[in-house]
Amino acid sequence: MGVEIERKFRVREDWQPDGTGEAIAQGYLSSVPERTVRVRLRGERGYLTVKGKNGGADAARRAEFEYEIPAADARAMLALAEPGVIEKTRYLVPAADGHTWEVDVFHGENEGLVVAEVELGAEDEVFARPAWLAAEVTGDARYYNSSLARRPYRLWEAHDAGTAGAQ
Repeated sequence: MGVEIERKFRVREDWQPDGTGEAIAQGYLSSVPERTVRVRLRGERGYLTVKGKNGGADAARRAEFEYEIPAADARAMLALAEPGVIEKTRYLVPAADGHTWEVDVFHGENEGLVVAEVELGAEDEVFARPAWLAAEVTGDARYYNSSLARRPYRLWEAHDAGTAGAQ
């Protein structure tokens, strides 16, 4: 069984991308809390991903199965997706400790949101926190992409006093 262990953080406002990112469009065929089925177009490659429930005491770990599919199929599935397709640019940022951070700069209805994720081999794996990280949001359902598709950042960011100036 595939397992994903990742930690997610907001990114400080002064962070600037270094290099060219990759455009991503993703939608959800199912976004119920027990499982999500995501279709993604990443550049000119398509992917279908099934993820298990996220949250609780083990918020950083969940089942994940991802399969490459033809880009034409991904485009057709995006047209079938639930309302709220996510648009973002992903930047890969190598860290000195050997990890690679995925920094997502959101567009469209989620404009203004920037988050970084690091994939780990174990929940207790030690990793260096770059200075450009802000608050950790692992386990905060508002930051799940499936949640952002249903309730975009622009609808709640003005009311989130906890992130004022800390993005």
